[in-house]
Amino acid sequence: LKQKKLESDLATVGDRVTISLLDDGTGMIETVGERTRALTRRKPSPKGRAARGGVTDDQHESIIIANPDQAVFVFACAQPAPHLGMLDRFLVVAEANHIPPIICANKNDLVSPEESEKLFGGYRAIGYTVIYTSAITGVGVDTLRESLNEKISVLTGPSGVGKSSLLNAIQPQLGITVKKVSEATQKGRHTTVHPELIPLNGGGWVADTPGVRALALYDIDKYELDGYFRDICLYVDHCAFNNCTHSQESGCAVRAAVERGEIQSRRYESYLRIRAG
Repeated sequence: LKQKKLESDLATVGDRVTISLLDDGTGMIETVGERTRALTRRKPSPKGRAARGGVTDDQHESIIIANPDQAVFVFACAQPAPHLGMLDRFLVVAEANHIPPIICANKNDLVSPEESEKLFGGYRAIGYTVIYTSAITGVGVDTLRESLNEKISVLTGPSGVGKSSLLNAIQPQLGITVKKVSEATQKGRHTTVHPELIPLNGGGWVADTPGVRALALYDIDKYELDGYFRDICLYVDHCAFNNCTHSQESGCAVRAAVERGEIQSRRYESYLRIRAG
């Protein structure tokens, strides 16, 4: 860019830009179009600086992709075990940024159908699209491929869940490098070092991203958080108090729904953890 700007203003994957061609055949970005939405993540704090309470300033915000049509959150059914609290956080970010989410439960061949449904079936029950896949057996690959057609999608999730393997299964000629999960730590190792938009044969583009452990919640007011939980927001208007935090107040319709089994206790606990920061 011609002018020095904040990192959040610099051009990133998914931005619409205008360029000017230079005499040597290269180009220069002149302007970056307005972003309608963006998926962001937290960057590591600088060395020597404590990261108490998480990141709270824009200097440590890293944009994964701008202007996506949808986000595909890939989690493994096993190896590594799914961190559903992390998935809940990802879904909050998607809801807050008006990015339609798809949950991809990969490595479905490593567990029984009953176990995979036990892990992820609750999300379908509250309205999320859940696609069970296996890059090894090919289960669900066609369904996932069709969901990407004619859209700009971002494929993201923790390391080691098989994002690169899925992309190779969707479009074999890509030949993306794949690494195994560490047996010692049961954590994945990054195979993608930076996000890039990959054109798909069926139309559309997909951004393969490095493994992500935390997405940013910078602009989400804790008093609005309940609105980003699809299962919790259904009961908010029935609480006795307008400013109910759903943690200890009497007459809380959300807590009553949890006790009746209408809201999963695990999802409710995720809400409380995110709200507490």
